[in-house]
Amino acid sequence: MNKVMLMYPPGKLYQRSEDRAQCNIEYSSAGSIHACNDLGYCAAILRQSGYEVFLQDYEMERSTLSNVVKDILLFGPDLLFMSTTNATIKEDLKIISYLRQFATFKVVIKGALFYDVDMALLNKLQLTLIDCLIGGEVEFIIAPLCDVLLRGNGKLCDIAGIVYRENGKWCKTAFDCWHKNLDILPFPARDLMHNELYVRPDTGEPMATISVARGCPSQCIYCLTPIISGKKVRFRSVENVFAEIEECYYKFGIKNFFFKADTFTINEAFAIAVCDRIIRSDLHGKIAFTANSRVKPLSMQLLKKMKQAGCFMLAVGFESGSASTLKKIKKGTTVADNLLAAKMIHQAGIPLFGFFMIGFPWETEKQMRKTIHHILQIKPDFAEISMAMPYYGTTLFKMSVKEGLLNDTDFGLGHDYFLMPNTVGTNYVSLKKMKNLRKFALLKFYTRPLFLAKKAVDVCHKPVVLKNYVRYGVRLIKNLTIS
Repeated sequence: MNKVMLMYPPGKLYQRSEDRAQCNIEYSSAGSIHACNDLGYCAAILRQSGYEVFLQDYEMERSTLSNVVKDILLFGPDLLFMSTTNATIKEDLKIISYLRQFATFKVVIKGALFYDVDMALLNKLQLTLIDCLIGGEVEFIIAPLCDVLLRGNGKLCDIAGIVYRENGKWCKTAFDCWHKNLDILPFPARDLMHNELYVRPDTGEPMATISVARGCPSQCIYCLTPIISGKKVRFRSVENVFAEIEECYYKFGIKNFFFKADTFTINEAFAIAVCDRIIRSDLHGKIAFTANSRVKPLSMQLLKKMKQAGCFMLAVGFESGSASTLKKIKKGTTVADNLLAAKMIHQAGIPLFGFFMIGFPWETEKQMRKTIHHILQIKPDFAEISMAMPYYGTTLFKMSVKEGLLNDTDFGLGHDYFLMPNTVGTNYVSLKKMKNLRKFALLKFYTRPLFLAKKAVDVCHKPVVLKNYVRYGVRLIKNLTIS
C-alpha cells in the first residue's frame, strides 16, 4: 500500500488552512488558529482511495524538525504533502531540502500562490526537489494526483489546478475549474487530527472548522477569494453540513464550530436554513458557532436567528472608515452601511469582531485616522487592523506594481500583513509610519477604561475566559512593543 504523509511543517503559527487569509497568528491582536481541514480532507479522500495516511500539524504541535525526521523514518512515506503560505514558502522549501537527506519520496506542495502562477514567480523559488504544485481545490486534486505519481494511473496534464514538471520544465493545467457538488466530499479525517489543538479563543474548548460554502461574488481589490474559489458561491446542502456537525459532537465531543465560508451571511436563505436545522435538533443549546460576514447583505431577521441558533461571535470585514477608500477597494459598502450593520449586530446581542485595513496606495494619514476613529464608532468587542498586503494575482498587486510601491521583486513572498507587508507604504505614508499608526490604534482601542471594565464584568464569573483574555492581552502588548 502506498503511503502519503500530510503535514504543516514546524515554525511560526500561520493560518495555512486559509488560502485568502494566510495571517501570522502569533502577531495578530486576537486571532486564533483554525483546524487543519485541508490536511483532514486530503487524508479522508486518500484513505477512500486505498492509501495509508499519516497526518501531523507540526506547526501547532510546536514540534521540531527532529520530530519530523523521526516520523518520516518510522512511516516511510512514498509522497510528502505540505500546505504552504506566501509568507512561509521559502522557509518551507528549506525544510523539504533538509528532510530529503533522510529519505526518498515525492513532494507535493499546496498553496494559494500557485493558482495559475506566473512562471517568473517559480523562478524565484528553489523547486528542484518538488514534483508538483497545487493551486486549485486540493480536495478534488489530491487523489488523482497521487494515482499518477505513485501508481502510474492517468496523466498529470488531465488534472486541473496543478503545476507539474515535464522534460525539466514547469507546465500548468487549466484553472478556473470549480466543482459544484461539495456534498460528494467526505468529512475531514478528524480521527487523525489533534482536535484539542484548535480552540475557541475565549473558552479554550476544541473548535472544529466546517466548510459550508466556497466562492464570493464581491470585487474587493485586495482579496484572493474570487480568484481562487470563483465568483459564484457554491453551498453544501444544509443536511450535509448538519451531518458533519453531528459527527463532530457525537464522535469527537466537539461543541464549538467555525462555519467557514467566504461570507456565511451572503445568502440569507441558506444561513437561516442552517440555523433552523440546528434549532429544531437535539443539539440546540448544546453547540455554539462563529462565522464571517459582510456588512451587506445583513438583516436583523438573520442576526436574531443566528443568535438563537448559538452564534457566539460574528466576524465582519468593515475595512475602512474612509468613504473614498471603501469606494476604491470596491467593497460595495459605505461608512453608513458599516455603522448600521454594527448597530444591528449589537442589538441582536452577538459579540462582534471587526476587521479593518490601512495602507492602500492612495491613502493619506488623514484617511487612515478616519479608519481608527471608525473603529471607536463601531465599538466591536474585538478588532484587528491589518496593513494592506498586495497578494500576487489581485488588482491591488497590479496597482502597487504600477505605482512602484512594492519593496521587492519576489511577488510578496516571505512577507505578512502584520509585521512587514510587501510594500514601502503608500504614496503618502511610509511603512514605518503605517506600522506605528496600527500600534497606536490597537493600543487605544484595547486599553480604553470603559472597554476593560466591560470585559471584566462580562467574564468575572468565568475564570477560564478571564484567563484567556489576559493571555491574549499579554500577547497583544508584547506584539505592539516590537519595533
